[in-house]
Amino acid sequence: MAGHTENEITIAAPLDLVWDMTNDIENWPRLFSEYAAVEVLSRDGDSTTFRLTMHPDENGKVWSWVSERVVDRDKLTVRARRVEPGPFEYMNIYWEYAETRDGTRMQWTQDFAMKPDAPVDDAWMTDNINRNSRVQMALIRDRVEKVAAERGAAPVTRG
Repeated sequence: MAGHTENEITIAAPLDLVWDMTNDIENWPRLFSEYAAVEVLSRDGDSTTFRLTMHPDENGKVWSWVSERVVDRDKLTVRARRVEPGPFEYMNIYWEYAETRDGTRMQWTQDFAMKPDAPVDDAWMTDNINRNSRVQMALIRDRVEKVAAERGAAPVTRG
């Protein structure tokens, strides 16, 4: 059995602002509450390879891994995968953005499988990712909407 999650949120801000802020990898420690550091290892066109380091967990363990992200601004999508999967057999993430009447919808889809010797199974990780995605998305929404308000940038409504 593999894990699969889909989470989305609508951010009351213009698409360009949401896109720019959520794809500014170097700023992720200020956008997400879970990341302590980001180190960009390489860039090649629309592809970025980087190391993410989390804040210590409740046991004091610091988790870190290398991921690769490929952005497609024209299609409003991002594909990412863990290059160093750690306890995962694989972890693939797909971000999709869309303009809506209320702002910008951002959706994250994650497909993964835990290694047999991982400390948790696919079901536990699915629940954990769903719970954490909702927390992080709400935090991102609030931070992007704050910047939008400071800039006087209302979402572009179409239709």
